Amino acid sequence: MLDFWGKHMIPCPFKLLTGHDCPGCGMQRALIELLKGDIKSSFLHYPALIPIIIMFGFLFLHLKFNFKHGAQILKYLFILNAIMISVNYLYKLFF
Repeated sequence: MLDFWGKHMIPCPFKLLTGHDCPGCGMQRALIELLKGDIKSSFLHYPALIPIIIMFGFLFLHLKFNFKHGAQILKYLFILNAIMISVNYLYKLFF
């Protein structure tokens, strides 16, 4: 099943139009590698994937259990993810 998804990934419209990677380019490959169990390769494709998964997992837990400082933790996780995505995008643009 993962081989099928690896061969039939959705093309990036931004990259098709501009020829440059978008801030999300690499996420599909990283997810497929993570599902295969290759964490290192997943991180190299898209470093922000695992923190994004953690953030959404915590979001669902917070919505279910309404943690006392859940909103503040989510804010910090969002900032961390935004920084990781931005740094990864700038790295891909210039290197």
